[in-house]
Amino acid sequence: MPKSALTAAALVIICLAAPVAEAATVPRPAPDFTIKTLTGQPIQLSQFKGKPVVLVFILTGCSHCQKTVGFLSKLQPEFAPRGLQVVASAIDAPTAVPGFIQQFRPGFPVGFNAAEDAMAFMQHVPMMVPYMPMIAFLDKDGVIRAQYEGNDPFLSEGVQERNLRNRIEELVKSGPPAKKPAAKASPTKKSN
Repeated sequence: MPKSALTAAALVIICLAAPVAEAATVPRPAPDFTIKTLTGQPIQLSQFKGKPVVLVFILTGCSHCQKTVGFLSKLQPEFAPRGLQVVASAIDAPTAVPGFIQQFRPGFPVGFNAAEDAMAFMQHVPMMVPYMPMIAFLDKDGVIRAQYEGNDPFLSEGVQERNLRNRIEELVKSGPPAKKPAAKASPTKKSN
């Protein structure tokens, strides 16, 4: 094999291996993340500490994202009594969010972020195009336990709803969200 062909083959192998070497680390603590909203009231991921969270990054015009939001809209009220909170962030035009909310009526907050912010949160390889939706499953301690992109078999048609349900069940199995202890009443003196 000529030296130039060998060099080209080596470069192809390195390029193919690079994304694998930079794959997201799971589990890992989720960084605090802010989702912008059209009302101006940001959604802080940290505000859900103590609850299992499903964070889904979507494109409002993506049919796969729309279907995923539909499944999560059915699962949110079912698992909410056990502490689940679903949150979505559109990474396309913020102006598309109101129409998306009106059309699909998700039972959870939907905001928006820049695509770069979503990709950084997901530890997505910058040189690779993300497949939408991108979903992160956080436990009640704020640790990302699993994450998937739209091209993952986990999100394949025919098994997606069951897989989402099973992963959520794993997240909430530890019981309801941690409750803050009630403030102790200060002892009162009895008067005689």
